[in-house]
Parts: sequence; C-alpha cells; structure tokens
Amino acid sequence: MVSIAGMQLAVVPQDLRADRTLVLAAVRQNGAALEYAAEEMHADREVVLVAVQDRGLALQFACEALRADRATVLAAVLSNGMALRHASGALQADRDLVLVAVRGSCKAFEFANEYLQADRGFVLQLLEEAGGLLLEFAAEALREDREVVEAAVRQDGLALEYATDKLRANRDIVRAAVQSNGLALWDAAEELKRDPDIMAAAKWG
Repeated sequence: MVSIAGMQLAVVPQDLRADRTLVLAAVRQNGAALEYAAEEMHADREVVLVAVQDRGLALQFACEALRADRATVLAAVLSNGMALRHASGALQADRDLVLVAVRGSCKAFEFANEYLQADRGFVLQLLEEAGGLLLEFAAEALREDREVVEAAVRQDGLALEYATDKLRANRDIVRAAVQSNGLALWDAAEELKRDPDIMAAAKWG
C-alpha cells in the first residue's frame, strides 16, 4: 500500500511508520510523507535525502543535524529553492548554496543570511542570474543604491516597487523600469506617472 501512494503513510499504524523499507518506499513516491514517518526516520540520512530530492520542502521534517548537513540541504534546494528556509543558520550563510537556491526561486533570498543580503557584489551577481525581483530581500542600504536598483529594474521593471522613494522619483531609474515593464509606472513617483517622456518609454505587453 505504501509503495503505491506515499502519503498513505499518514494513516498506517505507528509501528509501520518506523519500518525503514516502507518509509523509503513512501518518500520515493512523495517526499512530503517524511512528515508522518517515525521520529528516528527524520534522522536517517538516506531516508531524508530521498525525501528532499523529491520534495525539497520536506527538509523541514528532517532532524536538526541533517538540516545542517550540506549535501542534504543542497539536494533540497536543487529540488526547491525555498527549502533554504529550513536550512541551518550556517548554511543560510553559505554563498554557493544560496546561489543555487535563488536560481530556483528568487524569493529564497529572504532566508539568506543578513550578511549576504547586504553584500553588494553578491546581490549584483544574483540580480543578473535570478532576476530583479530579488531586490525585495536585499538590505535596505542596497535598495537605495542607484546602481543596484538600476540593475534590478533592467532585469524586471516591477522591481521598482522595492526601491526607496528617492529612487522611485529618479527619472533615469523609472525610465529603465518602464522600458522593461510598463506596469512599473504604478510604482513611480506621482510626478513621473504623468510625465510624457516616461509614458512614451513604457513597454506594454
């Protein structure tokens, strides 16, 4: 039964939830079934690795030691970048792991270490590789950095939303944003929303 539908692990007797063979079969079918495995299975490296390879977010059910295990976390973020949320603090500060996670989902940058969120060079690299909307999770100082914001809006005009008021009133920044996506006009300073040159530069569709 378990090998057919992994989430059926949720309703099998407790003793079977500690049966390693059955649990492995279950998480191969659906990694999220790890939630219902016996506690000792959450500390079984092979079981957890199989689970996170299928469903990266299953990392949240792994024991603390495995959430600090680089190979396990790497497998999880390769499956789903948002699994970075459940990694240990030390691995949330691992530049290479964060890069992998953000390539999968720019929103994963929310869970990166604050030092990395404030690292100008790293953020510029990520904007290039993962898209402008990552600006939302950059440190405040970088959201008021003209070069950083311009890099973000050139990747995705909608990143203008996350710039400071001062930069949303900057004609060059706003022009770059609306040239990427006309909808960015909604986040421009009021005086620029009605500017004929800005309106003419806006790209729609």
